[in-house]
This record gives sequence, structure tokens and C-alpha cells, in this order.
Amino acid sequence: MKSGFLQPQTGGLVALAAIMALLPLLITSDLYFNVANNIGIRALLCLGLSLLLGFAGQISLGHAGFFAIGAYSSALLTSRLDWPVPVALLAGASLCALIALIIGRSILRLRGHLLAMATLAMGSMIYIILNQNVALFGGPDGISVKPFEVGGFRLQGGVQWYIAICCALLAGTWLALNLVNSPIGRALVAIKGSEVAAEVSGVDIARYKLLIFVVSAVYASVAGSLFAHYTEFITPGEADLLYSFEMLIIVLLGGMGSIYGAIVGAAILMSLPHLLTWFHDYETLVFGLVLVFTVLFLPRGLLPTLQQRWRKRGN
Repeated sequence: MKSGFLQPQTGGLVALAAIMALLPLLITSDLYFNVANNIGIRALLCLGLSLLLGFAGQISLGHAGFFAIGAYSSALLTSRLDWPVPVALLAGASLCALIALIIGRSILRLRGHLLAMATLAMGSMIYIILNQNVALFGGPDGISVKPFEVGGFRLQGGVQWYIAICCALLAGTWLALNLVNSPIGRALVAIKGSEVAAEVSGVDIARYKLLIFVVSAVYASVAGSLFAHYTEFITPGEADLLYSFEMLIIVLLGGMGSIYGAIVGAAILMSLPHLLTWFHDYETLVFGLVLVFTVLFLPRGLLPTLQQRWRKRGN
């Protein structure tokens, strides 16, 4: 069947939904629900980065900044202006889109390490602003966030949040798959392959780069808003450089150019600290070793490598 913008790859989505539905049968405590919920939020966050890096070939080392903007927007609008949570979430996403639109017009003209440095500077600026402004953002101590409440119904407990986050992740995956299989996605792949060839073919490179940068920022903002209301407390650490590197490792581990790879990468990397509790004090070192291992032995990422080997066996 021909793929279009409104025709997602239903096979993978059905499998993902089935795994999400069956996973609670294996979860025995709130601790594991908390792990699963954080995996879901991180996967949603990395879906946007996967679109930017894996399909458009544009690196971002400051993407945690957009995550923090979404988190703080929801926190401030709900706590200080008493906005409804869904409205605050949409407002945060709109603000992130506007900021990405303004910043992207300048930095996306750069390439390679210059682009990486520009996005790194962007993320560092957001972190510094959040950390230094005590009156508005609470400074290093952070701020409390209102619970997620809509029409008198409040999301509470690991199970309810698990259902909500799974729904958000499924919706985000569906949108990402449709985007990839649309003319926009094919234009992005062409840009990643060769900007010169894409431009000769009539692709508006600047427009598509900016579009996917804005889309990835919106993904990060929504994930940040969910995280803020889930934890009910946030700090400037959400915009920290190490957080951006962690997102990058997730995308590389799961596989650049793979939507489901971002989910697999998030599941693996977010589970490691709990599976290897004796390495808790060396979490950054473990993440670094995972990155080195991936680059050396799985340059295409885990999921694309497994898919390639499966095809070879089938032949």
C-alpha cells in the first residue's frame, strides 16, 4: 500500500501498542512504573531529535534547552497564571516553535562542527538564563509544578501516568512515521544525502531544515511539559549539556534514521542505571562507554543493524 501523510505504518504501531499494553503485566511496583514513564517521556523527546539528526542530518547539542522551555512554560503558566494544563502545554509548544523558528533561521545556515557549536551555545544560554533568574525561574533550586489536572480529573499514580504517556508516545510515533513517509520526509532524506543534489532537484533546503528544526523543538517541548507535571518539580538541570548528550546517545544507540530506534534507545539507556545499580556513581562514564561502543561496533545503530542481519538471514 502506498504510504502517505495520513497512512502510518500500522504494523510497527500495532506491535508498539501491544508491547505497551502487555508491559504492565510484568511491572510489580511503582518504582518500575516510574522507570517506564521516564522511558516514555525520553522516547518522545528523542523522536524529534531523531527526525532532525537521522533524517535531515542536522546535529543539535542543545536540544535539552527546548525540553526545559516546555517544562518551565507549563510550570509558570499553570502555577502563576492558573492556566489549564492542556492550554499551557500548547502555549509552551508554540513558544518553543517560535524560538526555534527565530534561532533556526541563523544557525541552520551553518554545517558540521559549526552547527554543533551553535546549538551547544543555544542550549548553554537557556541553561544560564534559567539558572541565574531566581525571581522568575527559581534559580538553581527550581520550582514546583501543579499536577496534571483536566476538568476536575487529576492524573496521579504510576498506572494513570503510564497510560497517558503511552498515548502521547503513540501519537508522536504516528506523526513521525507519517512525516517520514510524506514528501517532506523524502526531501529531508535528500538533504541528508547531498544538499547540492537536493538543491539541483528543486528542494528548498533552507525551508525544510527550518521546518524539521521547529518540529523537533515542539516534540521536546511537549515531552518537557509532561515531565514537569509528572515529577511536579523542575530545575535548570533539565537544560544541562549532559542531558543533551544523553539524548544524542539514545538516537545513535537506537539508530539514526529509525523512528522506532529512538524508542529502543531510550528503553535501553534509561534502564541501564537501574540494571547496573553498582555503577550509579559512574553513570556518565557508562553513557560514554555506550556511545563509544555504538560508534565503533554499531555505526548504524542497534535497530537498523538487527534489521539488516534479519534480512540477510531471510535471503
